[in-house]
Amino acid sequence: MIDQDAELAAWCERWRQLPYVAVDTEFVRTETFYPIAGLLQVGDGRQAYLIDPLKISDWSPWVELLRDPAVTKVLHSCSEDLEVFQHLCGATPAPLFDTQLAAAYLGMDFSMGYSRLVLSLLGIDLPKDETRSDWLQRPLSEAQIDYAARDAVHLAELYQVLAPRIDAAGLRDWLLEDTAEQVAVSTVETDPELAYQQTKQAWRLKPSQLAVLKVLASWREREARRRDQARNRLLRERAMYPLAQYQPDNLQALSRIEDMHPRTVRHDGQTLLALIRQGQAMPEDQWPERLPEPLPADANRLLKALRKVGQTHAERLGIAPELMLRKKVLESLVRSGYPNGPYQLPPELTGWRRRLMGDELLAVANATAQESA
Repeated sequence: MIDQDAELAAWCERWRQLPYVAVDTEFVRTETFYPIAGLLQVGDGRQAYLIDPLKISDWSPWVELLRDPAVTKVLHSCSEDLEVFQHLCGATPAPLFDTQLAAAYLGMDFSMGYSRLVLSLLGIDLPKDETRSDWLQRPLSEAQIDYAARDAVHLAELYQVLAPRIDAAGLRDWLLEDTAEQVAVSTVETDPELAYQQTKQAWRLKPSQLAVLKVLASWREREARRRDQARNRLLRERAMYPLAQYQPDNLQALSRIEDMHPRTVRHDGQTLLALIRQGQAMPEDQWPERLPEPLPADANRLLKALRKVGQTHAERLGIAPELMLRKKVLESLVRSGYPNGPYQLPPELTGWRRRLMGDELLAVANATAQESA
């Protein structure tokens, strides 16, 4: 257990001499906007080290380790871990080897959970007793310590199995390209002024209603960060669309909005009514444009043809097909020219996927358009 700054600095210096370290986090995020780190675990292939973030004040040695290009950082399904690191010390790991992603690159199931991957590759059935544990309590129980240490040990063992296979298949560059993109995305905060675009069903709203939604969503995003409060605890997602649609003008009408929590009405009701009035007063030339509607059912034929391109390459390469082309990429490509073309490759299609499939995807899209004409 590492619970002093000098200890952490000494161990980080040792870990920076290694080719890789396995890293895991335990955190709490039930009602807060930002995750609260309860424990960091490091595995070096021989043993586990547990870092107590409640006792550490100087994270600079840890930041140097995370950013050291000579040390591969091994994590599993790391999107939430990246948020923990970013909030805890303002840094993210590079280079990053995600064992869940590596398994998919080797043709195993897409998005395999950690316990299932450990069972599949190491033959170890992990206990699940501490997955919902309170990691901020002190002292930690023996069961918690054992659970956390095992995670770090087995994560290193997974890397020892997966890395040689990835290297033999020539896929490490592709994997690291994907994880670098994931890290880059994780460091970009949602622009409060654009938060309304992420609201479900927002495409149904008229520009005048979107003006109200924009004001509400911007306030929700800024205030959640300021209070360090989960967005849905501040104002539930499912209440956003009806608020912009019906625009209540008193507390009684506000309380009747679908999924509006009474606590929100008590604490922020008057503020919400003022925000609605602010949105209503927005000049017409400042109203947001209507958001794009979902693709029509007729576009499914083209989407299926494009998806087939990725599936064919996946079968040839022995990669999980879900890795090849994300739904967002396919829909952006279709929107670039639907229904009659010509189509353009979307900016979301990057890296090895663009190099491998870009020309083929364009050819399929434009050929399908000609057939439909």
